[in-house]
Amino acid sequence: MTKSTLDRLTSLGEEVIGKASQNPNLARVVGAATQLKDRVDDLSKRVRGLEAMEKRIAELEQRVKKVEGAQKRATTAAKKPSEPPKP
Repeated sequence: MTKSTLDRLTSLGEEVIGKASQNPNLARVVGAATQLKDRVDDLSKRVRGLEAMEKRIAELEQRVKKVEGAQKRATTAAKKPSEPPKP
């Protein structure tokens, strides 16, 4: 029975992976690539967290502006004299 091209490629790929895993230099490269992937994943999680914090800060800033605006109106109304000054 003859092997199909896909079967031959699969077995060849398995051979290459087997030999590569025995190479210490390649093992270091693979380890470094794995560490880099993990670090990028961690960094992306942190960035997503920062985006959520920025959104919350923007919402809080809007609430503070509303409160400050209400205080200014109340202060201005309290400062206005009820009767005009006499000449």
